[in-house]
Amino acid sequence: MPKFSLCVVTHTFLPHVGGIEKVVYEQGKRLLNKDYSVNVLTSKLYKQRNYFINSIKVECYDSWNLGFRLGIPYPVPSFNSYKTFVEAIRSSDLIHVHGHPYVSSFIAAKLTKKYSKPLVLTQHNTFIEYNRFWNFFEKLNDRVIGKQILKLADRIIVVSNATRNYVLGLGANSEKIVMLHNGVDTLRFRPLNDSKKEIRKNLGITDNSKVALTVRRLVYKNGIDTLLKSAEKVVKKDPDIFFLIIGGGPDLSEIKIRIQKLRIEKNIKLLGFILDKELPLYYNSADFFILPSKSGEGLPLVSLEAMACGLPVIATDVGGIKEILDAKYSIIVPPDDPDSMEKAILDLSQRKNTRIKKGLRLSIESKHSWDKNVQNLIKIYEELI
Repeated sequence: MPKFSLCVVTHTFLPHVGGIEKVVYEQGKRLLNKDYSVNVLTSKLYKQRNYFINSIKVECYDSWNLGFRLGIPYPVPSFNSYKTFVEAIRSSDLIHVHGHPYVSSFIAAKLTKKYSKPLVLTQHNTFIEYNRFWNFFEKLNDRVIGKQILKLADRIIVVSNATRNYVLGLGANSEKIVMLHNGVDTLRFRPLNDSKKEIRKNLGITDNSKVALTVRRLVYKNGIDTLLKSAEKVVKKDPDIFFLIIGGGPDLSEIKIRIQKLRIEKNIKLLGFILDKELPLYYNSADFFILPSKSGEGLPLVSLEAMACGLPVIATDVGGIKEILDAKYSIIVPPDDPDSMEKAILDLSQRKNTRIKKGLRLSIESKHSWDKNVQNLIKIYEELI
């Protein structure tokens, strides 16, 4: 028999791919090995209402998902989903919700208090910049829904100091806040020396070229436009630098048009969605990683994955990324600044990577792993149960 029954509430879950989904999955499969039963309660995006992913039970509630077409993954539970929430929460010992702005987190938080269950909230992101119209509704949502969830939570897990400051600005009780950095699967994401030539050969890239990689959902906040502007400048100075962009999203068509207008299609490859199990091969095909985000980052998983594979990182100074980057191996640049990004790309392209790979790998192994993350997560749970 399991020690405790855990209900994890998230707005979306696998097979829909995203940062929160990965965190819930990596934590969930390790909690199962610690004698927790794990039930993920999430929105219904696919045909199945109930399914399992590697022994993690997934139960879906009906929802309206109109925002996905606009690049805003914000499902709203429908009226008939209330019973699903009640049954899941009543049958659990502890409730863990992910993300303060979601209606699903709000419903779960209210019911958790009604049935006298302990409530943990993990806050992953800081404020996400869209445009004036959506920014207004995001701020309104923070005040109407987000603040209430922060107030109801017994513990608030933040993934970075930037995230801590964000929730404190919304009125969170500092005594409830616990820092827990995201982790990375260091067995899967590791240097693979033999894969570099094979992937490059398949992509038509020579061995002596320098390759910059980014793994991003193609939406405004993730800053692909800044990356393209800097790439235009870079290839004029060094045509042997190539850019690989992994990911899909609503801005794909616009990005293709921009690449053609900038006349850099020979140096950029849009690879689309790549299966998670294949990502380590692509990290290892590159010489460095670029995180060009505009806003909203808490502690992005892709940066940890890249560093676990030995890649130095160029990242914009957004959210909590600079809290984990070592200046010996990586470079921080301002957001929306193609000139600074160009300079950083040309700089890293000239560095020797052997020493960098070893240093980055040792740093990630000692500080960031999902096993250590879950050990600390269990301590948080056991304080409340």
